[in-house]
Amino acid sequence: MPKLELSSQQRRDLRAAAHPLHPIVLIGDKGLTDAVLAEIDHSLTAHELIKVRIAGAERPERETMLDTICETLSCAAVHHLGKTLIIYRPDLLAQQAALDAQNRTRAVRKKSAPYVPKKQAASPNAGKPAHAGQKAATAPESASPKARRAAISQEPARKGRKPAGGRQGLAAAPHGIPRRSSGSALSLRAGARRSRNPR
Repeated sequence: MPKLELSSQQRRDLRAAAHPLHPIVLIGDKGLTDAVLAEIDHSLTAHELIKVRIAGAERPERETMLDTICETLSCAAVHHLGKTLIIYRPDLLAQQAALDAQNRTRAVRKKSAPYVPKKQAASPNAGKPAHAGQKAATAPESASPKARRAAISQEPARKGRKPAGGRQGLAAAPHGIPRRSSGSALSLRAGARRSRNPR
């Protein structure tokens, strides 16, 4: 299997992350056996970043062991400090699962579908018409966008809802409070004072 390559920035970050770790695999006098390789593989699968301690071997032998581990298990050598090796292998399945979980919450819609805000899409009445007995007038999915817009504009105006054809007048607000057609709040207050206190 190919050896995993790391950039200097990744190596620096991983070395900092491995600083508080303790060695979890010890290579003894028998050297790098199949059982030790299986244990390193199991530890890399569980933790991704591990420290391995080598006892009773000189530096050239330790470097040979490190190269063998990296080539056999397809991992990267982060650091070799004395008799301690820092080894990293990313868990691709866990990364893919995290990415899938993140993308699962994203709303996926067709380009031709109308935009629905998140809060409205998350409400329990999403996808239902505004009134229980009344269905919204829609054109079939195969119809052109122009035909769908025409079907929506012919939909009857409902209580408390803007008509599809244009803007609603200022006098009839959906909350039932009449609005003044002109003048700001300050001018209205000044006019009210003038009418109360005639000179």
